[in-house]
Amino acid sequence: MASSLTKEPPAETPGPSGSGSEKTFFGHPRGLATLFMTETWERFSFYGMRALLTIYLISGGPDATKGLQSGGLGMNLATTTAIYSVYLSMVYLLALPGGWLGDRLWGPRKTVAIAAATIVVGHLTLAVPGQGTFFAGLGLVALGSGLLKANISTMVGHLYKGVNDPRRDGGFTIFYMGINIGAFFAPLTIGTVGEKYNWHLGFALAAVGMLFGLIQFLIGTKHLSPESSRVPTPLSREERLSWLRKGMSWLLVAAAFYGIVGLTGHFTLNWAMIPLTLAGLIIPAVVLVRIKRDKELSGTEQNKMSGYIWFFVAAAVFWMIYDQGGSTIQAFGTTKAADSVFGITFPSSWYQSLNPVFIMALAPVIAWFWLWLNRGGREPSTVVKFAVGLFLVGVSFFFFLLPLGMAAGGTLVSPLWLVGIYLIQTVGELCLSPVGLSVTTKMAPAKYASQMMGVWFLAVTAGDSVTGLLSIGGVDLSRTGVVALEATLAALAGVAVFMYRKRVKGLMGDVR
Repeated sequence: MASSLTKEPPAETPGPSGSGSEKTFFGHPRGLATLFMTETWERFSFYGMRALLTIYLISGGPDATKGLQSGGLGMNLATTTAIYSVYLSMVYLLALPGGWLGDRLWGPRKTVAIAAATIVVGHLTLAVPGQGTFFAGLGLVALGSGLLKANISTMVGHLYKGVNDPRRDGGFTIFYMGINIGAFFAPLTIGTVGEKYNWHLGFALAAVGMLFGLIQFLIGTKHLSPESSRVPTPLSREERLSWLRKGMSWLLVAAAFYGIVGLTGHFTLNWAMIPLTLAGLIIPAVVLVRIKRDKELSGTEQNKMSGYIWFFVAAAVFWMIYDQGGSTIQAFGTTKAADSVFGITFPSSWYQSLNPVFIMALAPVIAWFWLWLNRGGREPSTVVKFAVGLFLVGVSFFFFLLPLGMAAGGTLVSPLWLVGIYLIQTVGELCLSPVGLSVTTKMAPAKYASQMMGVWFLAVTAGDSVTGLLSIGGVDLSRTGVVALEATLAALAGVAVFMYRKRVKGLMGDVR
């Protein structure tokens, strides 16, 4: 599960001291509780809806072979995977304009409030039956999630007295727990209600969760740093008018184009999905090339960006496979796996609770393991950790081949096979994702320090866009041959990163 920590706050940001008679939250500024609960409820709504998304789309369709309730959109697995992948890619792509709006127009606090309200409206729209309302709601949730993702962690940083505040890392750790707590409980509640009782009631429950988050955020804003209300680099009047003209121009062009396509009877879902998936590949490439070619960067910074591109491409391959845990693997668990284990029956949406519970259980263990190796001078480098993460996500799909083969004859496989897949993927994520966040901040050119965390999450956009394009092209990602090919690609990518580790480390300069 990709973290929500997408931006590094300014190096020296004033914030509450947390000393004296001020009320604290586990020894941290009281505002951390406000942001913690906002993030928990946002993740609750986001992961609850996501747990329903794949099974709602296939319900009533040709691939819904195992007694799902009716009322879904009846799509095949390829279209379902494409929609799911495009949706996820847009969430992370929209974090870039979300950060821009926080920096230039509204400030982080106002942007988060608008984002949360947008998410509530999006989930309520999903709760209204109909294909048109479904896509409108999905778009609103993606927009709101992108806006919130880019700004809320910035406000966590505002609570502390700069980067040297000794409580700062602990504060972000507590905040990160909110992500996983919300993600864990969401499928157990929203997933159960939606899958077993009524799809749209489940989407409505996601709206209620985000509404709770918005209300407590608005009540608790008095505990946040005044810095969170400030617009760091506000737009001038001329810039506002220029951006407004550009935005309206592009909006009119899009409206005219799709109006013609629609009126002539040629519109299909691919007219929307293909441009979005292409944007999810082109925009990350353009951003990286723009930074790499910036003549203001020093030679050392240029080398670091060359090394960073290795990490970016590797991460894109990782997320391409990892995020199929909510589409390809979720669909397999719904249609090809038994719905009980050890005598306990459960909805298939509960599979989406495995990743957050594994993260909460294993993150401290892996962090301790790296420290233990470090004390003996044996801790692997960042490049090696990346290679291990890539290799493990490949192993997870090699492991996936076993239940795929067993289910080929119509046999329902044990859910424990999926538990094993999610466990392997989570260990791979813990080797790659936190390291990727760290290396991004360390290798970022000074000029782009506040933007590089958004660039890192464009790797998720790129990976999911590849999955979307493959699905739009009719590739069945659940076929044995395709799964084996993806597994081989990831494993070979991990081996390649490991073999070229000395070259990449040379480009990284003093970063380890």
